Amino acid sequence: MTTLAKRPLTAKAGLPLFVLTLAASLAFSGSAEAQEAGSLLGDLAQGLNNAAPGSDAAASLSGRIIQLIALMTVLSIAPGVLVVMTSFTRFVIVFSMLRSALGLNQTPPNMVLSAMALFMTFFVMQPVFDDAWTGGLRPLLNNTVTEEQALVGIGAPFKAFMFANTRPKDLKLFADLVRDNEAGQNVEPAPETPAPATAEEASWRTLVPAFMISELRRAFTIGFLIYLPFIAIDLIVASVLMSAGMMMLPPVMISLPFKVIFFVLIDGWYMLAGSMMQSYVAYGGGG
Repeated sequence: MTTLAKRPLTAKAGLPLFVLTLAASLAFSGSAEAQEAGSLLGDLAQGLNNAAPGSDAAASLSGRIIQLIALMTVLSIAPGVLVVMTSFTRFVIVFSMLRSALGLNQTPPNMVLSAMALFMTFFVMQPVFDDAWTGGLRPLLNNTVTEEQALVGIGAPFKAFMFANTRPKDLKLFADLVRDNEAGQNVEPAPETPAPATAEEASWRTLVPAFMISELRRAFTIGFLIYLPFIAIDLIVASVLMSAGMMMLPPVMISLPFKVIFFVLIDGWYMLAGSMMQSYVAYGGGG
């Protein structure tokens, strides 16, 4: 009885000690981080004050600040770049249309569909990422190229990938729009602009929106083909219910399990994932 009575006292006595220790560690770590951040800001302010206006030191420090701001800007728009310059758009649209065709509102959930689209995008884009790393990012980290050269080396594989998977018709559309915009108020009409023949000839201004239109067109085409068999199942179920006189019974409720088992029996996920990844033109590398 004595031993059992002492255990709660030990736990109660150790709890305040644990709380005090945790509070002290947080306080010391917070003060250390504040001192470190303060020292960095202090060094930056001291460097700005000590550097003479127009000197090389002031120019170098200003350049570093601008580079830091540019890096933060690039990181903030990285999700948008992932959507518009990779295969993510096609995958996520097709998966969403598949869920609608099956009649499932929240199954699979959006998080699962986005994760599937993200990993399939990584599978398709891995050669592009490897070339962007070896051609631009790694030399920049090794200080063997300038920032401008690194941007060209990073962007070349993405341009080659987008150009290989973009319709010439879409490229010509935006090339004509750029031509008309640059022509302005000229009286004479601008000459006909041919579609770019290589990725180097295509500008980012025309290639990115043309690639997006091509991706949306292909995604909706695949979605239409996915809808057809499920619409046929809905029509068959509705006809059977009407002929049986069960007009008050919702056909969607009856056709849903048939559509799910049909998709499972034909191994739909295997066919859909394989066909979508094979629909992309193989990236040869080299930009």
